[in-house]
Amino acid sequence: MFHYICCMSMNLKVEIDPRSGFCFGVVKAIKRALEILRAEGKLYCLGQIVHNDEEVKRLQDLGMITLTHDEIANIYGQKVLIRAHGEPPETYELLRKNGNEILDATCPIVLKLQGRIKQSELDGDFILIYGKANHPEVVGLMGHLNGQGVVFSNFEDLDLASLPDRVTLYSQTTMSIEKLYAVRQKLEDSGIRVLLKDTICRQVSGRKEEMQEFCRKHDVVIFISGVESSNGKVLFESCLEVNPRSYKISGISEIDSNWFRECRSVGICGATSTPMWQMEQAMQMIKSL
Repeated sequence: MFHYICCMSMNLKVEIDPRSGFCFGVVKAIKRALEILRAEGKLYCLGQIVHNDEEVKRLQDLGMITLTHDEIANIYGQKVLIRAHGEPPETYELLRKNGNEILDATCPIVLKLQGRIKQSELDGDFILIYGKANHPEVVGLMGHLNGQGVVFSNFEDLDLASLPDRVTLYSQTTMSIEKLYAVRQKLEDSGIRVLLKDTICRQVSGRKEEMQEFCRKHDVVIFISGVESSNGKVLFESCLEVNPRSYKISGISEIDSNWFRECRSVGICGATSTPMWQMEQAMQMIKSL
């Protein structure tokens, strides 16, 4: 159901995109975390549970403790949540060695990708991963390959001379589907045979068309996303493609009233790591201007 607010001083219609917000992988992870936090008031999570600082703070206020990988060696006998991005095998080994209880909230799509990529390695494939080398999902994937894959985020980063004449191409689940297929074409144009394993999450790629339809209906678009959200960057680009008056924010303090001059309607949308409460908060802020 759409959310509308009429702002008398500005005569604005404000609408929240009902298809924005958490993907099911993030919903699963946060639901699991809340169950423990409400029952016990404490839970460790390895890395930020979601790339959204305000949602992380909300959970920390309930008792969640975010760990770095360097810190888990000193955690014993605790409940530790593995977030939706997944982890390499050695993380599980260390946590179990220290007597911790693992709450595995790895996204099912990422779990499937980990299995497929491991099988490719066993089959002797030369594996390319289109993604960001420091992204936690990619770090987990490389752990399942014992570091033997080649990660790249731009085609220009590849050393084509060092590649064999046949490669298997995978992708981080939140990359642009159009760019993934463009990479395949460039590799093939370079004389390299490519076996493409399209592992883009359709909950992300499928939102592009829907979000663009939403953005076309409004004079101004406010897109809310955590700074580190990969799919947030992809989805915001899709907003700008159809509506140049799109503004990306990570919190309501960044909203500028000047954006709404000569404007009759505002659309609010967000990444798969953006909670609905944050979009509703932005709607209330715009109402008060």
